[in-house]
Amino acid sequence: STLCPCEVLLGCFCLLLSLLCSIVFCCAGEYVEGNHFKFEYDVSTRNIVMARSSIDEISESGAFARSQSAFRSFISRDGVFLAEPGRYHLYVSYACPWACRCLMCLKIKGLEKAISFTLTAVEVVKSKWERTKETDQHMGWVFPKSDDEEPGAEPDPLYGVRSIRELYELASANYTGKYSVPVLWDKKLKTIVNNESSEIIHMLNTEFDDVAENTTVDLYPLHLQTEINRTSEWIYDAINNGVYRCGFARKQEPYNEAIKNLYNALDRCEEILSKQRYLCGTSLSEADIRLFVTLIRFDEVYAVHFKCDKKLVREFPNLFNYIKDIYQIPGISSTVNMEHIKRNYYGSHPSIDPCGIIPIGPNIDYSSPHDRDKFCL
Repeated sequence: STLCPCEVLLGCFCLLLSLLCSIVFCCAGEYVEGNHFKFEYDVSTRNIVMARSSIDEISESGAFARSQSAFRSFISRDGVFLAEPGRYHLYVSYACPWACRCLMCLKIKGLEKAISFTLTAVEVVKSKWERTKETDQHMGWVFPKSDDEEPGAEPDPLYGVRSIRELYELASANYTGKYSVPVLWDKKLKTIVNNESSEIIHMLNTEFDDVAENTTVDLYPLHLQTEINRTSEWIYDAINNGVYRCGFARKQEPYNEAIKNLYNALDRCEEILSKQRYLCGTSLSEADIRLFVTLIRFDEVYAVHFKCDKKLVREFPNLFNYIKDIYQIPGISSTVNMEHIKRNYYGSHPSIDPCGIIPIGPNIDYSSPHDRDKFCL
C-alpha cells in the first residue's frame, strides 16, 4: 500500500530524531560541532558546556566585558589556608600581565624560597597550536613536555598535568569558567586558593612577612591604602582592561569609547608622574605594579594588536622613564620575557590576527638610563 504524506513525514522525523540521539547521547562527552560554535555535551548533566576564554566575553553591544575570577579564598595566619612556607605554588605565564603582577610582587618581597612557582608555555603559537583537550577546540595555557621544549617555561612539577585547564579540573571537576593564570595553588589541600591577581598580590604583600626576605617593602601601606585603591580602580578600568576593550571590541562605538578613556587615563598618569616618582608618592606601591604590566606591553603589542595607536607610550616622557625605572628594580627584569609576550598575543587571537604574524620590532631597551632619580634629590 502507498504511504500517505503524513506517514512519510513522520517516518523522516523519527529517523532524524534517532540520528540526533545517537550523536548527542551516545558520544558521552565527545566533541560535537554546531553551526557557529563548538561545544562538549556533558551526558551526566545533559548540559552543553563550552570551554571559555577571554575572547568569548563580548557583550551584545560589541564591547569586551571581562568576567569575575571564580576562586576567591584568602591565605591568612589564622584561617583554613595558613601562611606556611613551602605550602603554596604559583602558576604564572610571562605572557599574561595579570599573572606577572603576582610574579613581580613575589620577587619584590623576596618570597622565592617560601612560595614555589611554575611558568607555563606560551598560550598558543602558530607553529605549535595545541588544544587543552581532545574533546573540544579550547586553546589555552599548556606546559611543555620537557625543559628544552619551550625556553622560559617548564613542565608541571607537582602533578605532571599538561595544561592549566587540567589543574582547574583537578581542583573542581565541574568547573566551567575560564582556565586562567595566575593560579595560587595549595599543595597541602590540592586545590586552588585564588585566581584573582589583585587579591593574590595583597596576600603576597601582607601575609608572608615572617618568611619574606624583603620585609621592609610594603606595597600596600596603611596610610596609602585609600589612595592606592582609588588609583588602582581607574587604572584597571581605563588602562589594564582598557587595552582589551579596544582590542576585543566588535563595533566601532565601543572601540571609540575605550580608546578615548585609555588615552585620557594615560595623560592623567603622565601628569601625576611629572610631579612625583610613583603614582601614590615617593615609594613603589601596588598601583605601580598594576600599571607597569600594561605599559611594558604597550608599544610592543597593544599599539599594533589592539589598535591602541593614537600615541605610543615612549612618546610620553614621564611614563617612558617611569617604565625604565621600575624595570631596573632588582628582580623585575626577570619577570619580563618579551618573546613570550609577543608570541602569545599575536598568535592566540585568530579573530584579530588570523595569520599570527609577529612584528619584528620595536625591541625597546628598558635598561637604558632614566631620569626618575631627580625625585630623590
